[in-house]
Amino acid sequence: MNAPEPSLSHLAEVVPPLEQIVVACAIAQSQRIGAQPLIRGLDDAAFAALCARCLPDVPLTNGRSASAPFDEFDELFALLCDHASPRDELSVWLAAAIATAAQRDEHLWQDMGLPSRRELSAILNLRFPSLAALNDRDMKWKKFFYRQLCLRAEVPICKSPNCADCSDLAVCFGPED
Repeated sequence: MNAPEPSLSHLAEVVPPLEQIVVACAIAQSQRIGAQPLIRGLDDAAFAALCARCLPDVPLTNGRSASAPFDEFDELFALLCDHASPRDELSVWLAAAIATAAQRDEHLWQDMGLPSRRELSAILNLRFPSLAALNDRDMKWKKFFYRQLCLRAEVPICKSPNCADCSDLAVCFGPED
C-alpha cells in the first residue's frame, strides 16, 4: 500500500519557495525553544548564506555547535544528504534543519515548527525523493529515519519480523496530532 502523495497545491502561490519557508520555520522553532545552535552542521559562512537567502534582514547567530554525546545528528544528516535531489546548498540546509529537529522530543513536523505533517512530507518528497519513497507505508517520519539508520548499521531494532505482527504498530503508524 502506497502512502498518499502530499499536496503542494496550497503552497503553490507562496513566495519564497517552500524550501526557504521550511528552513525559516525550523530556525524560528529553534529560537522559540532556546536551542543552540539554531541549526547544527553548518559553519558560520553556510549559516550566514542561509540567513541571507531565507531570513534576510533578521539578525541571527547560530550559537555553539557542540553536539550531544549520544545523538544521531551526523548519521541522519548523512542519510538525508545521500538522498538529496538536487544536492545543492538548499538541500544541505534542509538536511541540517531536519537532522537538528529530529533530536528533539515531539513529532518531527512539530519540532520543525511546521503547521502539519503534510508540509514535512511535501518537502521530503520534493528534496529527498528517493528516501521519502522508501516510506511506502507512511510510517511517522522520525521513526522511519531511525529505522533507516538502524538498517544502514545492520542493527536489528524491531520486536517482530514484520510490522503487521508488532505490538507497536500504532506507535509507528498512528495519527500525528
